[in-house]
Amino acid sequence: MTHRFSRFFALVLFAPALFALPPKAMAGFADSDDGRLFIREMYERHGFDPAATRAALARAKHEPRVIRLIRPPTSPAARSWQRYRDRFLDAARIHGGLAFWQENEAALRRAEELYGVPAEIITAIIGVETVYGRQTGSFETLSALATLAFDYPPRAALFRRELAQLFLLAREQERDLASYHGSYAGALGMPQFLPSSVRHYAVDFDGDGRIDFDDSPADAIGSVAHYLRANGWERGGAIAQRARLAQDADPAPLIAAGIEPALTAEMLAAAGIGAENGTRPEAAATLVDLETPGAATEYWLGYRNFYAITRYNKSSFYAMSVYLLGETLRERRARQTARAPQ
Repeated sequence: MTHRFSRFFALVLFAPALFALPPKAMAGFADSDDGRLFIREMYERHGFDPAATRAALARAKHEPRVIRLIRPPTSPAARSWQRYRDRFLDAARIHGGLAFWQENEAALRRAEELYGVPAEIITAIIGVETVYGRQTGSFETLSALATLAFDYPPRAALFRRELAQLFLLAREQERDLASYHGSYAGALGMPQFLPSSVRHYAVDFDGDGRIDFDDSPADAIGSVAHYLRANGWERGGAIAQRARLAQDADPAPLIAAGIEPALTAEMLAAAGIGAENGTRPEAAATLVDLETPGAATEYWLGYRNFYAITRYNKSSFYAMSVYLLGETLRERRARQTARAPQ
């Protein structure tokens, strides 16, 4: 067979795979219309050399797996609070959380004193996010964010902003863009901060002159506490409390009021809703419904600090898992401390 026919059959064989790729993936991010616009904006807004930005985008790879992972499921399963909760209140996160707390007790105590966020909540967030640094993700952040910024239209605007923030972060930290690795959505390190959150909320808590989310638990601890404090955490404030509903109560209108705490004790009482233990709700609250198919819905009152946790991840399931994991860690650590020899 001649080389001409060999090349012809090779093209026929691989043509379907080539045409299955998005146009930008075939042309390269740097040479797409959106890529050229990004290069110009990075120069005009932040003074980045266009040739250097273009070279960086040219190194980024289209990551099909990123698109598959971020797309909503075509046949979503029914939301289940019990299934979600059991993923995070497991042995690995409970035992690992107690060990993490023990190993980082000084940093957790200092963060609590400085920012007012309890050690158990900081520990629980790092546990829910990455099992205390064991599952931080292995995607090259530049390629993941470029793929989402230029090849995923439903959320392109968000990820284009995060891509720009990654460039700014690398310049500030004097790091190679290709050296960042994390989740498929561009989240970094133990606390899974997006680049914008690293730039705005991360702190050098161990005092070594740099922020390191891969190898410094102290930096992760201080940064999580700082993030929550900056997003409304109230020192000593309540987080959540089980709700008690009268038999004829209709919770739907109060749930529809949204996640931000705005329901006064009087409003809740008028709707037949109070705290489970019969006490008056501690402050303005939101009514949280935790549904599980085939089981009774759990209702909770979420206070300002519950809302602060939802700023980390805008999900009441997430915030409640953090709260309950934190409570479990606090109670077990208290029992351990009580049993320890004096």
